[in-house]
Amino acid sequence: MIVRLARRADRCFVLEPSLGPEGSLKTARKGVGRFTITVKGRAAHAGLDPGQGASAILELSLIVQQLFALNDAERGVTVNVGTIDGGLSPNVVAPESKATVDVRVPTKEDAARIEAIIFGIQPQTPGTRVEIRGAIGRPPMERTARNQRLWRLAVRCAEELGFQIDQAAAGGGSDGNTTSQLAPTLDGLGAVGAGAHALSEHLVLDKMIERSALLARLLSCPPLDVAVPPEDDTHSV
Repeated sequence: MIVRLARRADRCFVLEPSLGPEGSLKTARKGVGRFTITVKGRAAHAGLDPGQGASAILELSLIVQQLFALNDAERGVTVNVGTIDGGLSPNVVAPESKATVDVRVPTKEDAARIEAIIFGIQPQTPGTRVEIRGAIGRPPMERTARNQRLWRLAVRCAEELGFQIDQAAAGGGSDGNTTSQLAPTLDGLGAVGAGAHALSEHLVLDKMIERSALLARLLSCPPLDVAVPPEDDTHSV
């Protein structure tokens, strides 16, 4: 439904919370991927006949190190092995183990590259095999020219209402990741606050008035090709 409507939309506004206590709009978001890596080994008695086994846990430990090596703070790529599971008993060579992996990438190029590396992982431990499932399910929301034009419209509307607003990039995903592939998108138009998912999570009630006014102003503007002439976007990115 979101994809179908976005194809017909002149612009898309996402009412996720803003970023930070200053209430920045989100003009970029990382793409999000989830992968499950399962290693199949061969069980054996760890004391009587360990040589007949092939440890899925040993192989998974090698893969986990490969995955963490993909982290690149400079590029903004994060790869996190969030959970691992496996084995039958301390005295049994583990016949199976599994890890779930969270991936965050800032660009489509990074998404394709990291996904290819993960699916290219090969076992190093004799007698084991690897099964990999998953994908980058949410593509990155990038600072495209059309998204930046929508951002400039928001800046102008905020100025008309008597306040200033900034833009920022977020590490989490939203429906804006999807709509941005199809139509100009502006995210983070919702509540101003802080402490997401923590006990301190809160919103600032006084800010709801100006956020509502900004949204109303944006909805009432003419289509983008009339309201905001194309400009050089390099200074805004």
